[in-house]
Amino acid sequence: MTPSSDAPKPTAKDIAAKCRKEIVDGERKTGSRMPPARQLAKDLGVQLMTVQSAYNQLRDEGLLLSQQGRGTFVRDPAMPLGTEPGSSPAYVALAKELNSIHDTLRLLGDRLDRLEKVVADPSPRA
Repeated sequence: MTPSSDAPKPTAKDIAAKCRKEIVDGERKTGSRMPPARQLAKDLGVQLMTVQSAYNQLRDEGLLLSQQGRGTFVRDPAMPLGTEPGSSPAYVALAKELNSIHDTLRLLGDRLDRLEKVVADPSPRA
């Protein structure tokens, strides 16, 4: 992704979309290191905060993880959510909330099954 002199500079959303596509298409393998944000910003002719924002978006989506002093890496989707060093706090909180919702839905489904059996059984209860 190299900018031409007259091309508009990419936004954080553009950078995140390109990186996301590379990850999904397999161009960036699980565990591979992403370019350092400072270098990518220089290559693209954008501010460092623009690249950091793009990386933050991808980290919040669970596609990347950052390790202080080591860099930013493509996350292994086989790892349980939020267990890797550098997992996004927002992503960890979302994973916990989703697990809680899943458990509640399972309990409600069990309860509904029991109620349907009671309704389907016309025999009087003592």
